Amino acid sequence: MVKNTQSERYFDRAKELIPGGVNSPVRAFGAVGGHPFFVERAQGPWLYDVDGNQYLDYVCSWGPGILGHAPQRVLDAVQRACGKGLTFGAPTPGEVELAELIQTCVPDMEMMRLVSSGTEAVMSAVRVARGYTGRDKIIKFAGNYHGHSDGLLVKAGSGLMTQSVPDSAGVPSGYVASTLTATYNDKESVQRLMEENKGQVAAIVVEPVAANMGVVLPQTGFLEFLRRITQENGSLLIFDEVITGFRLGLGGATQYTGVHADLHTFGKIVGGGMPLAAYGGRKEIMSCIAPLGAVYQAGTLSGNPAAVAAGIETLKILIEDPDIYERIDRRADRLAKAFCAKGLTVNRAGSLLCAFFMPGWEKREEGQENMVENYEDACCCDKEAYARYFHYMLANGIYVAPSQFEAMFLSDAHSDDLIEKTCSVIAGFMNGQG
Repeated sequence: MVKNTQSERYFDRAKELIPGGVNSPVRAFGAVGGHPFFVERAQGPWLYDVDGNQYLDYVCSWGPGILGHAPQRVLDAVQRACGKGLTFGAPTPGEVELAELIQTCVPDMEMMRLVSSGTEAVMSAVRVARGYTGRDKIIKFAGNYHGHSDGLLVKAGSGLMTQSVPDSAGVPSGYVASTLTATYNDKESVQRLMEENKGQVAAIVVEPVAANMGVVLPQTGFLEFLRRITQENGSLLIFDEVITGFRLGLGGATQYTGVHADLHTFGKIVGGGMPLAAYGGRKEIMSCIAPLGAVYQAGTLSGNPAAVAAGIETLKILIEDPDIYERIDRRADRLAKAFCAKGLTVNRAGSLLCAFFMPGWEKREEGQENMVENYEDACCCDKEAYARYFHYMLANGIYVAPSQFEAMFLSDAHSDDLIEKTCSVIAGFMNGQG
């Protein structure tokens, strides 16, 4: 039996001081009901809350934990860095080493900047694209999330949107007037926007594998189409790899799909679980940034030495043991098959997956087609069924994302035995609780 008396008390205290009691909205369990548990510590694949409950964690801090929680080598590296000082506001050797490691893994990152969050990385990449091209408009996709900067918080709509509406109070309409929204996996919607805004589009920004409307893979030829149409129109292609970077493979989405973007943004894994992100790409584009060029971007904590140390050690481990990807991909495939066998629609890209409770899932037979290819498809899901599934899993000691529209992440700490245990719990829900 899960006990959460202390978590309830912490949540009550938090709500007095922090909006909604949380520092990021999805943590509040608003999509599934109930209240969040408060974490005391984590180790390997496990989370331990303040009430002494233990959970097998498939959220992995929303992606960074590809090695599992608190890997000793990373902890040791961070502790050594902290012993030298927490922040300097001056260049450090670690920044150069991390940049070199990133470029080794992703050769397209000819020049890059380190920042502190994925939001900051994408916001900066978009500014660079506008500065380089001298154009104002960008195209994004409904259901793709690129952080909470004003110009990218645009309400997703069905089909093609030629006028954008802010998706948050406090964002002036003028901030998103230059943001055009297309439909993911729909070439025609992109083509039409390009034609209607000829010579005005600075960039197309896309999650090469979408992971914020559940996991949605690009259809065959879709990313190749984006590459071609941007080149034909003098626009840039930006891959938002805050989630996919170093998760789909050492080379990220380019290695996974074979498509090369002009600019990339990385977060989560690149910082080894600490606040760090990066953006970069072709040298001629990145040379537009101050102090070399007229595009301004700065940050007091950019390249923070402790975060850089975590990123360096994480990438070194991934480079030294590339079999990590084979192991976590194989285990993710085992989970995907367990969901499919019980009637759910599953999208998977490597160790990134999502089980969708699509209409009629209770009666769907394995092998039946019920695809999720864009935001509109994802919105059809049975969110009440997902909430029941979430709480069943939690009651059985397994933590999955508290939202149907978030991904499931695996780490190298998820052993084959733990995967089999998870499959048994999934079967228990589907057989008796669905």
